[in-house]
Amino acid sequence: MAAGNDGTNTPEDDDPFGYLYADGQAAGAQRPQGGGYGYPGPAAQPGVPRTSYNQVRTVGERQYGGHAQQPQVPQQQAYGQPHPQYAAPETYPGGGQHRPGPPQPAPRGGRGPNTKGLLIGAVAVVAVVVAGITAAVITNSGDKTNGAGGGTSTGEPGGHVSESPSVTPSQSSQPQAPLPKQDAATLKLGGSAALARDIKGAEGADGAYVTGFNAIGSSVTWQADVQVAGAYRLYVRYAIPAKDANATLTVNDKANSNPIGLKNFISSSDPNLEKNWQTTWAPVDLKQGTNTIKLSCEQGNQCDALFDWLEIRETPPGG
Repeated sequence: MAAGNDGTNTPEDDDPFGYLYADGQAAGAQRPQGGGYGYPGPAAQPGVPRTSYNQVRTVGERQYGGHAQQPQVPQQQAYGQPHPQYAAPETYPGGGQHRPGPPQPAPRGGRGPNTKGLLIGAVAVVAVVVAGITAAVITNSGDKTNGAGGGTSTGEPGGHVSESPSVTPSQSSQPQAPLPKQDAATLKLGGSAALARDIKGAEGADGAYVTGFNAIGSSVTWQADVQVAGAYRLYVRYAIPAKDANATLTVNDKANSNPIGLKNFISSSDPNLEKNWQTTWAPVDLKQGTNTIKLSCEQGNQCDALFDWLEIRETPPGG
């Protein structure tokens, strides 16, 4: 290769490896002298351009601090001995200290799921559901109780209610004897009132009943004994010719301001008295011992009625 480049050289002169090829050698390419790839070559001359941008370096040659060193040839390892390059990590000094151990279980005593809080929440939900079901059952039971009702075969009361509150017999701690009941035919009769047995349906002895009550001055009087003073009900069984009637009620010589109603509660249209037996009641205030109860036909009454029996009964709670 020429020492310089004056512009007349051929391209192969710029190939640092041209001397390796036959065509390069034919063209006069020579191995570079005094330098190679990575090594300093001849000093640059002023005005002379570089002949190559790549310098060849002999394999294994390296220069440190300007001194070339020869490549080191590794010594042959004895047979059967492990090569350091392939030795296990634990064979190196301190290598055993870094050997990973088996996984350790998680320490106990740490905070796990809040099972206590979940249990308390579940119990609270169950308590709310049970309370709701209990309230619904109580409400339904109350509705059924309040809505239950039944009719009665008796008529509406025809007497007045006492102006002052009275004690009912059920409020007394004393034992109550059976309340009196009397056939009208056995009572004291007054005026045109008389006994008869012609009309069927009377419940008195031998079917007897009181008739002739439709005249003013007619009456039936009863002496009824009670052990406890208080508010009671007087029940009367009667028959009318399918039209309303009434009578004056007197208790212990005190007449009620309103007559006892003997109305056509069964709404019968048949005047046959046998088909028109029915019952009504009126409130009465009785004293302890004997009480005089009187039914009479007075001026202004409609008295066309038959009487079967009279009975004293306790006033129901709330009645």
